[in-house]
Amino acid sequence: MKNPVQTTINIVLLLAVAALYFLHFSSRVAAPAIATDKSTAVMASPVLNTADTTAAKTTSTTTEATAAAPAPGTEEKIVYVESSKMLDGYQGMKDARKAFEGKARNWERQNQGMLTSFKSAVEAYQKQAPTLSPEQRAASEQRLQAQQQEVGQKQQQLQAQAQEEEAKLTQSVLESVNKKVEAYGKTHGYKMILIAAPSGTIAYGRKDLDITAPVLTYLNAEYRKK
Repeated sequence: MKNPVQTTINIVLLLAVAALYFLHFSSRVAAPAIATDKSTAVMASPVLNTADTTAAKTTSTTTEATAAAPAPGTEEKIVYVESSKMLDGYQGMKDARKAFEGKARNWERQNQGMLTSFKSAVEAYQKQAPTLSPEQRAASEQRLQAQQQEVGQKQQQLQAQAQEEEAKLTQSVLESVNKKVEAYGKTHGYKMILIAAPSGTIAYGRKDLDITAPVLTYLNAEYRKK
């Protein structure tokens, strides 16, 4: 019959390996929110001049005032950017991911240290078990169980810390990107800039409305100014 302590130890080692995998491979960041011009601008439509003139049969002339049509090429547009291309190419996101990976390696070392210590304690117990009295074995098993629980708790803490840190880094980058995209949109007179994400936010968009490349160039130029 298998030793219940040994079975428990094997289980926690498997859980520890799973936790290590989680720490090493974090999920990708989600796409940023839609950046729009906060002004109440409305799509301009050209209005024809309709002033009527008549022959000199009357003593007065009536002129109807009309709005001037926008100059060619200045009409407000609704455009879009591809979020995955924009974020993958943005140096700010690259640096944030690199910083997170550095912290993740540190957490991985901490996790590995706990596993190594626990494994050494298990191996020491297995070697000594044949020479121990029942009371000594019971005491050793209690210590191993306590160490097992401590390892599990610390692994959960590391996982929570990793998730929190990743969320903070991602949020910081996305907030910066949104502000810069908003500024870009205002400067270029766009009515709205939509986000095309793999989840299917935009089903179709003409390629001439895709401004991912110029926006990415702008983002990286602004980031280098820091």
